[in-house]
Amino acid sequence: MSKVYDWFEERLEIQAIADDITSKYVPPHVNIFYCLGGITLTCFLVQVATGFAMTFYYRPTVTEAFASVQYIMTEANFGWLIRSVHRWSASMMVLMMILHVFRVYLTGGFKKPRELTWVTGVILAVLTASFGVTGYSLPWDQIGYWAVKIVTGVPEAIPVIGSSLVELLRGSSSVGQSTLTRFYSLHTFVLPLLTAVFMLMHFSMIRKQGISGPL
Repeated sequence: MSKVYDWFEERLEIQAIADDITSKYVPPHVNIFYCLGGITLTCFLVQVATGFAMTFYYRPTVTEAFASVQYIMTEANFGWLIRSVHRWSASMMVLMMILHVFRVYLTGGFKKPRELTWVTGVILAVLTASFGVTGYSLPWDQIGYWAVKIVTGVPEAIPVIGSSLVELLRGSSSVGQSTLTRFYSLHTFVLPLLTAVFMLMHFSMIRKQGISGPL
């Protein structure tokens, strides 16, 4: 086993990477409230795992979506648990994100030289809210349908481009299959990819600049 490790160590310098990760200085003023961002990341990873599991059973069509969710909850092995954990971790992710934003703002973590870290954090907050909006519609029940209809109808109040934005969001002039397809694609591919990219940027900047000092 040691020969295998030595082979990888010689090429990748694993120990040097491990030492760099574990030897990073942590300021003495850091407390449990500085863990809120990490908890948000953990919730996101739970979302990815449980969401991926549900894609094996969920059918993104207006005629089968609700029935497929029922199947997940009543017949698929541990489906009820997977979907429940997905919903609970979604709520937890939103809550932790909000608390994290407040903590960073109140402790001045957005100030120079961490402005870009704050910007990527705000983008991540918007992406988190977008997860909630798109995921809410996927069961395609009465609540999900009317939520989508209301949310996608809001841009219509914008002068000149309002109607075009509504049609872009819905995929047509009315809420239907095109809308569900778009929301499903956003929820399962576009948003997770963007979130992963901005999280990588966010944590890389934190790693480079360190945690902000006390007020």
